[in-house]
Amino acid sequence: MTDIAESISGPARALKRPAILGGLAVLLALASLLSLATGAVPIGVGDVLRALFGFDVDAQNAAVVTMIRLPRMLLAIVVGGALAGAGAALQGLFRNPLADPSLIGVSSGAALGAVVVIVFGGAIAVAIPFAASPLLLPFAAFMGGLAATFAMQRLAQSGGRSATATLLLAGIAINALAGATTGLFVYISDDTQLRDFTFWSMGSLAAGGWQGFSLSALPIAAALAVLVFCARSLDAMLLGEREAMHLGVPVQRLKNIVMIASALAVSSAVAVSGVIGFIGIVVPHLVRMVAGPDHRIVLPGSMLTGASLLLVADMFARTVVAPAELPIGLVTSAVGSPFFLWLLVRRRKFA
Repeated sequence: MTDIAESISGPARALKRPAILGGLAVLLALASLLSLATGAVPIGVGDVLRALFGFDVDAQNAAVVTMIRLPRMLLAIVVGGALAGAGAALQGLFRNPLADPSLIGVSSGAALGAVVVIVFGGAIAVAIPFAASPLLLPFAAFMGGLAATFAMQRLAQSGGRSATATLLLAGIAINALAGATTGLFVYISDDTQLRDFTFWSMGSLAAGGWQGFSLSALPIAAALAVLVFCARSLDAMLLGEREAMHLGVPVQRLKNIVMIASALAVSSAVAVSGVIGFIGIVVPHLVRMVAGPDHRIVLPGSMLTGASLLLVADMFARTVVAPAELPIGLVTSAVGSPFFLWLLVRRRKFA
């Protein structure tokens, strides 16, 4: 399996894996530091470092850094890493450069779970006291994303196996059904509920805080670790399912593991940040343009790059209309869609 990864690595031969991943890690560290220093209240980098390490610094600046910007920065890192890592894994699994987490129904399922809580949360709270907790919406979004993924797998399986094309078609069907149901609930919602769902569906890191980070960090970290562990098997899948089976890859088990891990990562991210588009589809392409198709570089590289890109997008969202704030999903879509169109044109020229 190692020989396969080496043979398809292409441009990655010239740039060793530690150098690429080390460079991306440095970029992430710089983006993290700038994120802590940037905002409606600008804070010098020196003051940020002093606040982080507990040295004497203005009390207001220390509170802004440690209580507001630090949890938001950490949340952006885990959410960006989850979306990009899942996108890279699904593109490798389906051998489809257009694959992203929404392809398996995670985002639409999470949106359905969220809109149910937004529209019916008051009625549920009367019957179940725990439902009044602020954890209800992220929990519902999380369960909705996982439920959509499991439904897609169940629909696609026949005799314990599932073809890639069938999985894609099942994902499209689940997306359409969840989208139609979400549209129905949006139609019957009042103005306040509609505004809440619209804001959630455009994505934001503003409401996450330490609670959002603590809820999402562990499941995302576990899911991404599983995906990285599957890197060599995903390299074999690039040769085709039949060839991968001849090389000893348990193809059906790999499909189940990658889809469940991707769903866990993306559901956990969407639950605390809302729907943030284009990170999962654009970032893996950026990494492959530099590193080649070797998933031992593409997967961790996409996670690092996705985290950095979301940090930069969040900085822009927080400052461009300060003291107000743009939904971060608008920023990623505005940046991602032109790049995606350029990528399609480029692929057509070289086809």
